[in-house]
Amino acid sequence: QVQLVESGGGLVQAGGSLRLSCAASGRIFSINDMGWYRQAPGKQRELVATITSGGTTTYVDSVKGRFTISRDNAKNTVYLQMNSLKPEDTAVYYCNALRVAYYSGLNLRVGDYWGQGTQVTVSS
Repeated sequence: QVQLVESGGGLVQAGGSLRLSCAASGRIFSINDMGWYRQAPGKQRELVATITSGGTTTYVDSVKGRFTISRDNAKNTVYLQMNSLKPEDTAVYYCNALRVAYYSGLNLRVGDYWGQGTQVTVSS
C-alpha cells in the first residue's frame, strides 16, 4: 500500500557531493518522521539523519556540517544532500518513514516503511 523509492546514489570522489531522494507513494494521508540510515559492509545499520513533519532535524555526529536532510511534505519526499563526502561514507543508504497514515479501502491505517536502499561509493 505504501512504497518508498530512493534515487541519487552513485560513485563519487572524496570531497564530492551527492543528493539522495526518497519518494513515498500510495494513498498517504500523513507521514510523521522521515530519516536516512546507512549500512556499510560488515557493519550494523546506523542512523544518519532524521526530520520531523515540522522540520526539526537531527544528525549523527560524523555527518554534522556536511549532510543536510530536508523534506517536501506535499510530495511525501525526503532528501539528503551530502557534501564533502569521505570514503568512510561509503554504504548502502536507506530511507525510512515512521507512522505513515494511509488509506486502505475506506480504512485509515498506520505503518512504518523502508526503502530498498541505494549504494553510495566514495573513492579516495
